[in-house]
Amino acid sequence: MKKLFKLILNIIPRPLLIRLSYVARPILAFFLKGNRYTDPIDGKSFKSFLSYGYEKQRDNVLSPSTLSLERHRLLWLYLKNETDFFSETIKRKSVLHFAPEQCFLKRFRALKNINYTTTDLLSPIADVKADICNLPFEDNSYDVILCNHVLEHIPDDTKAMQELYRVLRPGGMGIFQIPQDLLRTHTFEDDTITDKAERANIFGQYDHVRVYGQDYFDKLRSIGFTVKEVDYTATLSAEAIKKYCLAKGEIIPVVYK
Repeated sequence: MKKLFKLILNIIPRPLLIRLSYVARPILAFFLKGNRYTDPIDGKSFKSFLSYGYEKQRDNVLSPSTLSLERHRLLWLYLKNETDFFSETIKRKSVLHFAPEQCFLKRFRALKNINYTTTDLLSPIADVKADICNLPFEDNSYDVILCNHVLEHIPDDTKAMQELYRVLRPGGMGIFQIPQDLLRTHTFEDDTITDKAERANIFGQYDHVRVYGQDYFDKLRSIGFTVKEVDYTATLSAEAIKKYCLAKGEIIPVVYK
């Protein structure tokens, strides 16, 4: 099964994968029903989660019901417990969400306290087709920007960060998660590596162009953002981390303008 999942991820284009997943999700959820692990996004429990990974497969990480990964469940818990993202008692917020994840899409669209816009260059489920390096939005347009596991795909990530800064309102908040190797001091990139198999081996996925290191946070600061490096799993119990299948030590980069 793990080999099959890896083959599917690397052969089928992501837009088609997104469409096919709507069919596969209820079937997978039915056969994996149980009570050992829980997806906090929808509250459903399973005897196990699925393996996932373009290069190295990670066991027990993909929720059968929402198709959330460790980072999605961690972000959900952080937004729910530590922010006013879901609060209906505050002023309505304008939210921009890049490459919207299926596990969030319907739930965020249903919120009455936000004006919600999704954008991506290729995703079939995004509202606005746009290049992150040349966004069609006015300056200071959004109170909240979610841009997670996007920047590692972008050759000119400096320009992308500048655009994110431009459209975020003063006082606004963004969450810009990326796959990160915290053992690296400096980000590694090499645009001469074009072979997909070599990219997957070096960068972890065939369509990634870099591996971010500890300097990622300082690069965001150089653009003008104030950055809070949140190790949210450090605040959770061992039981919660196990129950929700989270990855210890993943840093949530929370940025402010």
